[in-house]
Amino acid sequence: MTRKDNEYTLEFLLAFNGRIHRYAGGYWLKIEVTKGEKSEQQLHGLSYSFTLHGPDNQRLIGFDNAHAVSGKGSRFKKRPKAMDHWHRTEMDEGRPYDFKDAETLIDDFFNEVERVLKERNIPFETVEAKEGDRP
Repeated sequence: MTRKDNEYTLEFLLAFNGRIHRYAGGYWLKIEVTKGEKSEQQLHGLSYSFTLHGPDNQRLIGFDNAHAVSGKGSRFKKRPKAMDHWHRTEMDEGRPYDFKDAETLIDDFFNEVERVLKERNIPFETVEAKEGDRP
């Protein structure tokens, strides 16, 4: 992917800030993403939270960089400096996410949304897309 493609994908992603997509059965997702300064915690300069919620508004999965998480396998493992992580289930406290670029983040998130909806026999078809805080 060229630098120009990366910039286009990043602008595409930033345009989704505040978007909510509703699915059948009361499931919904929210995308929050803003661009800021690059740092050790946010090497890409993005602050983001992508979440899928159930009909009861409980978060089912999420990709974000609001806080650091430790890798699985050892309580003595050092936390990564980058705060990118994801929550695979509603009970998952988070696991490190290897942020590559905006396009990969979008793909990874929607692949997980599709997985969860499929497990619950919910069609992976957006019923409504809008701006806002909640569906």
